[in-house]
Amino acid sequence: MASVPDTSHLNGVNYLFGYPIAHSLSPLLHQTLYEALKLQWSQILMESKDVQAFMHLTQDPKFFGASVTMPHKVAIIPYLDELTLEGQAVGAINTIFVRKKNGKRILCGTNTDCIGIREAITQNTTPTALQYIKGRPAVVIGGGGTCRAAIYALKKFIGCSPVYIVNRDKQEVETVMAGCWEGGFGEDLIHIEDKTQAAGFNPPAIIVSAIPDISPHTAAEYTVRNILNVVLEKGPRGVILEMCYHPRPVTEISRIAEAAGWRIISGTQAMIWQGLEQDRYWTGRELKDLPVDKVKQAISDALSR
Repeated sequence: MASVPDTSHLNGVNYLFGYPIAHSLSPLLHQTLYEALKLQWSQILMESKDVQAFMHLTQDPKFFGASVTMPHKVAIIPYLDELTLEGQAVGAINTIFVRKKNGKRILCGTNTDCIGIREAITQNTTPTALQYIKGRPAVVIGGGGTCRAAIYALKKFIGCSPVYIVNRDKQEVETVMAGCWEGGFGEDLIHIEDKTQAAGFNPPAIIVSAIPDISPHTAAEYTVRNILNVVLEKGPRGVILEMCYHPRPVTEISRIAEAAGWRIISGTQAMIWQGLEQDRYWTGRELKDLPVDKVKQAISDALSR
């Protein structure tokens, strides 16, 4: 397990728990906010696969929460005392917060990825365009926890239907769809398995890509890319939220989509808004009382270096 730095100078501590996480902008996001609010808090990187050792850190009275990332978003659930409605529905936890119940500190889990996706779309899309998207098909590319959060956001907040899922691994898609049914939002999910099938469906108004920025190499990966190419050229051009922003914010998929006439929303937007939602839980302050512009500027500056 990674060594834990001295926290004696801090009033509050949270952790970014995952592996690997050295590239993450999460500590910068939260530190910018804490300094703006004059809080002696900090987010500490815990780059580890050891859930038990991480849980030991939650017993510290200074601990007020954690950002949880891969590979722990599902594995952490049995260790928590409660889940929010979003956490239960999505079935993946990216945020831990502490609250009091019957005089005891309890650990609660939620999913702010779905809020980040919602806000990335709504904050960067006109009301007229949002009205156009509502009730129309969407595409989600991927098969992990972010995929489920995206489906939840598109169905529950944006109002898309149906939602097409594109992924290289059929079993992952089946697992995602089963989880969505269990979470109460499994209706009108369709797995697109080849480009012929893609050509036969109504075109989407919005796409969320939740896969790494890696060129296709296997037959299954080329199938995904071919499906995407069909989707991008079918019908009116819409909006694509490219969740991947590492190692660079401009990805292969965003370049292909932009060349086809689609409007790109960077995944940094989702990252910022999910992080602000985390701080809403941790600070108890509403979004209007958080230094949103300072956080945006800090992330923009970091990405431009």
